[in-house]
Amino acid sequence: MDVLALAQERQRTHGDALFLCVGQPATAAPAAAIARARADLENQVLGYTAAVGTPELRETIAAWHRENYGTATEAADVVITTGSSGGFVVLFLAALDVGDDIVLARPGYPAYRNTLQALGANIVEIDCGPETRFQLTAQHLQELPRVPKAVIVTSPDNPTGTIIDANELRAIAKWCEQHDCLLISDEIYHGITYGRQCASAREFSDAAVVVGSVSKYFSMTGWRVGWLIVPEWLRAPLDRLEANLTVCPPAISQEAAVEAFSPESIAELNSHVTRYARNRDVLLEGLPRVGLGNIAPPDGGFYIYANIAGLYDDPNSVDSMTWARELLAATGVAVAPGIDFDTENGHEWVRLCFAGETSEMEEAIRRIGVFTGRG
Repeated sequence: MDVLALAQERQRTHGDALFLCVGQPATAAPAAAIARARADLENQVLGYTAAVGTPELRETIAAWHRENYGTATEAADVVITTGSSGGFVVLFLAALDVGDDIVLARPGYPAYRNTLQALGANIVEIDCGPETRFQLTAQHLQELPRVPKAVIVTSPDNPTGTIIDANELRAIAKWCEQHDCLLISDEIYHGITYGRQCASAREFSDAAVVVGSVSKYFSMTGWRVGWLIVPEWLRAPLDRLEANLTVCPPAISQEAAVEAFSPESIAELNSHVTRYARNRDVLLEGLPRVGLGNIAPPDGGFYIYANIAGLYDDPNSVDSMTWARELLAATGVAVAPGIDFDTENGHEWVRLCFAGETSEMEEAIRRIGVFTGRG
């Protein structure tokens, strides 16, 4: 987040910052969700809800999961949380003890690692490169020296945008079931894909936990509503933890989130995905021209993970944090250094978010080309 603070200062002093470092949509919540919030502010008390969420939202999410993935998800399986971040905290507390092994892919979302460290888990990071499309595989799990308590997969991924093949996800889910290992599938970027199938872990195992959110596809980051779809044994512990840690997720946000699943909202949200696809095309065409042609396959989400090592004569001097700071200082373009996502190899990578306007992506390419001398 050091780059974000620098980008905000750049915007204050120069007014020209392009925020390709922040992983959130540039759009507001769907119009129907906003209308529901306005109406409920006028007509509802909006006091505490049930700790695990309102029945209406839980059933809405269960129905959405049934319709999109062919699962047998019921409202009782759904736990509403204060964003997916809050969901991860209560899930880790419910499912893990201090010292338990949990497997993560590297590169990966840094909040997993940071939260798990704070809770005393033993983090087992597996280096995942181009040969596995930067994703964990069942083979990785089979090669572990001991069975972990849990495994986290993310598809589409942050930072790489890659999607786990459905057959691979099935194999991972079955391995976890056979070894009494909890599979946690982060699916918050579902809905944002570019032609590649994106399966849910619950299609293959009712023992898996699915993590979702209205933040990304649904364009409601600041409303702080997420959800867990969980096996029965986790329902009561999560209810108790939610009641004690947060009392309940935000009432007004839960009300609005129901309307985010309406046909009207889905049409609006899919128009955002169409724009993301255009932005993705701009970067995929432009980045190789400016020296950033080594890119992870951006199957979904709104990120491109690009290798910067080819810009350096001395491979020992590659430093994504320094490069990101210098790019920002010279051009106003803010990107996330890969070291945030990969403590071993991230010095060679940067992440660019393409959730903004297409004109911003075009301008970012132009400025990066000037910076690298390859425009």
